[in-house]
Amino acid sequence: MYAIIEDSGSQIKASVGAVLTVDLRDLPENAKSVTFDHVLLICKDTAAKVGTPYVAGATVVAEVIDREFKGEKIDIFKYKRRKGYHKKIGHRQRYMRVKVSAING
Repeated sequence: MYAIIEDSGSQIKASVGAVLTVDLRDLPENAKSVTFDHVLLICKDTAAKVGTPYVAGATVVAEVIDREFKGEKIDIFKYKRRKGYHKKIGHRQRYMRVKVSAING
């Protein structure tokens, strides 16, 4: 059994026990789980429920493993030839790591 969820504009395949990397979100300090309610598809064996755009009443519950960690660094280099212009900046996106515990729907 698996589900396709939407998180921050990206689609993620979630199955029970899978560890997912999702965008960082504001959670209370004592929150141990996250509920995703934007479920696009649920597949059980060969039967599938496809939402228009979301499956009604479907949720994916996940436990928080790592509240905040940084992804790899991305270097951005801007350059204009023959003008003496160059600029280097970097960025590290912050993520949250969760483990899927249940797919309801």
